[in-house]
Amino acid sequence: MPGGHWDLALAGGFLLLMAVERTGAADELHGGLPVALALSTAVAGPLVVRRTRPLAGYLVGAAALSAEALFVLPSPVSPYADLVGLYSLGLYAPRRRAWLGPFAALLGMAAYFADLGHDYPVIPAGVLFLWLLGWAVGYGTARRAEEREAARWRLRREVVAEERARLARELHDSVGHTLNVVLVHAGAARRLLDRDPERTRELLSGMEHTGRDALDDLDRVLGLLRRGDDGEFGSGEYGDDGEGAAPQPGLADLERLARRLGRAGPRVRVRIDPAARRVPRSLDVSAYRIVQEALTNTVKHAGARTVEVTVRRTGGRLAVEVCDDGRGAPAGYTPGRGLLGVAERVSMLGGRVEHGPIGTDGPDGPGGPGGFRLRAELPVP
Repeated sequence: MPGGHWDLALAGGFLLLMAVERTGAADELHGGLPVALALSTAVAGPLVVRRTRPLAGYLVGAAALSAEALFVLPSPVSPYADLVGLYSLGLYAPRRRAWLGPFAALLGMAAYFADLGHDYPVIPAGVLFLWLLGWAVGYGTARRAEEREAARWRLRREVVAEERARLARELHDSVGHTLNVVLVHAGAARRLLDRDPERTRELLSGMEHTGRDALDDLDRVLGLLRRGDDGEFGSGEYGDDGEGAAPQPGLADLERLARRLGRAGPRVRVRIDPAARRVPRSLDVSAYRIVQEALTNTVKHAGARTVEVTVRRTGGRLAVEVCDDGRGAPAGYTPGRGLLGVAERVSMLGGRVEHGPIGTDGPDGPGGPGGFRLRAELPVP
């Protein structure tokens, strides 16, 4: 039953009780039975709008109760209708309007006990305490509900922000990498077009396959947006594939990634510890994305001839390391969007990452040509 129907039944019940009581005390009423019934209606009637107009309803009911006590005869039933109205004011009214309830109750009590307070001073104080307690229960309940709702919306905003960041990382890692590879192949094909047509055809064929891979990755990311039975943004667990989307790549695809990059870029050597292949799917995908981002940076910035990719599993940690022999990075460099995405990904998995120029401590020993190194360690559950 809708809440408005319950309120109508509540108001009707109070009005019926008050009408029976007023009719039984008709000989004692100062203003007559019709006036008493009208005031009873004014006391009980506002309960119908106690959810939608709690302040106006309570003020009307309290004024009618005061008029009943001052000019007709105090009713033993009417105050309880007023108590429900005060409780509803604390529960349903906005915070500022709800605070008018205690002051209105105080004025109503003063009018109601105007003729009795000097004879029984304890009774008005006790009744006022009970009425304020009823208001406080309603007000406290409403505020706790507001806090829960605010916490729920904060959590929702955090989840949406995390999903957006995750999808941005996915697009940057997959599509951004693929476009960089296509650009490298296109530049190499342009330079070899007249001198080596056969090599140019190979590069163009590689661009075709790389473009198809990019479409598969884009379809998978769009599948993440469509995923979920309830239609909620970002529903599902990280690492699950959307329905109809291409599966995410893992460590088993690193060789293919290295061959694709080596057609026109640096020579990539991949060494994967056999034990590293037996890790959870989410860790497998993350390790691939970390290597992919490192190789993308190598193609864009390093000008390297060779790149070493090493993936080892030692104890309960998976170590991913990518080193190149390029020109490295200047001291005090600022990580870009890709490295920040790697840091976010590693942090979500509870690992740690470090990166920077190798310098004289590079793979060629002291005085070596330098390069750049990225190393991430991920805990294996």
